[in-house]
Amino acid sequence: MSGTQTAIITYLGTPIFGICLSIALFLLGQWLFKITKGFFLFQPLFVGMVLGIFVLWLLAKTFGVNVTWFYTNAYKPGGDLIFWFLNPATIAFAIPLYKRNDIVKRFWVEILLSLIVGLGISLVIIYYVSKFIGLDKNGIASMLPQAATTAIAMPISGAIGGTPAVTAMACILNAVIIYALASWLIKIFHLTEPIGQGLGLGTAGHTVGSAKAIQLSSVAGAMAAIAVVIISIVVDIVVPIFANFMGIVK
Repeated sequence: MSGTQTAIITYLGTPIFGICLSIALFLLGQWLFKITKGFFLFQPLFVGMVLGIFVLWLLAKTFGVNVTWFYTNAYKPGGDLIFWFLNPATIAFAIPLYKRNDIVKRFWVEILLSLIVGLGISLVIIYYVSKFIGLDKNGIASMLPQAATTAIAMPISGAIGGTPAVTAMACILNAVIIYALASWLIKIFHLTEPIGQGLGLGTAGHTVGSAKAIQLSSVAGAMAAIAVVIISIVVDIVVPIFANFMGIVK
């Protein structure tokens, strides 16, 4: 190990660096999102992801070390702690589900069937589009779980032979796109019912889509949260079976 690498581990290889960098970039994203009145490209998660990659690359080049090495030794100790909070944050979506369980009880068949059918269609489309653009098995496996929220999709991706980091990027990009196009998609598909709006935004846009659904109505927000929970469970069951059936899993 070179003297530069030793110095990086000594001064930056603690959880503090990764935590502070993550929080700072997210707060910057929030500020940009606010002053641009909700411009979709400044969605805090998207800003944090893009700037985070750029900052890590820039620092690695500045210190003259490999980017992967810098990420693993300087950022990851703190980044993993931030990532840990994704799991309880995801579980917290059960709260609005519990509060609006009256809707779930009334429409549980429609909700479950629509999510399963929608997931089945999306898996087929993702698979064949990935094949068409020339992705290998690892690439396809990384794309398939993106219907679930990031905390659920990443472990599934790793289990079927994908790359969790690529899956996380796909989930965030997908959510930002849905957030940007939400109003247009609702208008095009004539989604006037809050239940349909919430299920669509929660399924396609995950937590970011749920934030958009909350802006529409309380019912849409609750249904988006319900969709995030249920679709994650369905993805956890269906995606490995689909991947195995299509010969993706080694």
